[in-house]
Amino acid sequence: MPSYPPKPDVLDRMEILAAGWERSADRKAVFLRCYSMMTGNTLLAIGKMEFRDNAWVRRLLDRFAEYYFEALETYERDPVQAPAVWRITHDVAHQQDLWTLQHLLLGVNAHINYDLVLTVAELLQDEWQNLGDAKRAQRQEDFNYVNAIIARTIDAVQDDILAPDMPALGVVDTLLGRLDEFVISRIIASWRDAVWKQAVVLVELESENARIEHVNAIEAAVINKADALIDRRWRSFLKPE
Repeated sequence: MPSYPPKPDVLDRMEILAAGWERSADRKAVFLRCYSMMTGNTLLAIGKMEFRDNAWVRRLLDRFAEYYFEALETYERDPVQAPAVWRITHDVAHQQDLWTLQHLLLGVNAHINYDLVLTVAELLQDEWQNLGDAKRAQRQEDFNYVNAIIARTIDAVQDDILAPDMPALGVVDTLLGRLDEFVISRIIASWRDAVWKQAVVLVELESENARIEHVNAIEAAVINKADALIDRRWRSFLKPE
């Protein structure tokens, strides 16, 4: 039975970047710390053969990470050329007036609502038409398990990530209940649940122009979410998608 051990180079690269950003008070470290934990937890699950198709999930995880690093490298070379949502997210990384929660959610928004949709669609594109219903269900089952790991990881780190902001968050608790619980459990859950649907729609579009238009629509929606996060328009996330 094959095994899929963690890729130290990916985790090491995340650690080096996050540590350097923390030393320079660059808040890009907030999301990367959480993402690194999620990556490590998923790799451990792959190593334990917990998925229906561990090799497919490994490809998904690797390509997902590539999207993050490619966007970062492009931003560092020429911010204008980076995906718009990552440009927005990285541009505010030195703004100390933003809460840690906002920096976390900006990264989650960009990587889940944009990168993950494109990653899943890319992996499904060549095989989708030839997959039977059972195999398609297996792919979605594995994707859902990755989602569960993402949820557990965020739950595990939220106290450490949100602790510095608790006094500030208390100001809005009376409006929305406990904001941290609302955001982590409800907003992110709704984002993750929409990814598979968006990816399948993208894969099933017949023309390249239609796919481009759909990606542009996804990007516009993700940018709107980023703007709302920066402006702390929390009530906008209460509205149905």
